[in-house]
Amino acid sequence: MARPRKFEEERAVEAAMRAFWSDGYEATSTQTLCEATGLGRSSVYNTFTSKRDLFERALILYMDAKTSNLIATLEDGSRPVRERLRTILEWAVEPDADDPAGCLVVNTTVEMAPHDEGIAERLDRDQRRRLAALKAAIEDGMRAGEIDQGKDAPALAHFIISTVAGMRVAARGGAGRATLTSIADTAMDAI
Repeated sequence: MARPRKFEEERAVEAAMRAFWSDGYEATSTQTLCEATGLGRSSVYNTFTSKRDLFERALILYMDAKTSNLIATLEDGSRPVRERLRTILEWAVEPDADDPAGCLVVNTTVEMAPHDEGIAERLDRDQRRRLAALKAAIEDGMRAGEIDQGKDAPALAHFIISTVAGMRVAARGGAGRATLTSIADTAMDAI
């Protein structure tokens, strides 16, 4: 019995996501996408219409998964806020073993956002979601006395996002666990 087309598409989008995450949009060839997804060239284009369409779907999949996980972690009221924030930083120290180095959002921001308005808008919407969740968690920490109330919650939210992005770039450049842990420690001291 053949698998449903929807399942095949989802599997192909996830495989393409990993290829784009590893090599970026421009460096990921159609042949690489065919090898990653197990689809033939005509199937890739019949299913996704274009490389850019497939990329956008892969980026959406990535952002939905990562941002949903971040929001769920930040909203976990059973743990102190500082512990939740440390968890976010630790993901950049020790990502899942089967994940490519770096961050698809950071890579896309650098590679595509300056010249692709549609991608830039998607990235901006995702960043606003992450900033709102971080700001809310930081404000909870301020109310609970875990974070100094004299600090600027929106600025701290931007700081955490920028720190995580920088750690992802550093990891892609070869920074080891000790270096990344020291960055996370420094960030926690600033919060």
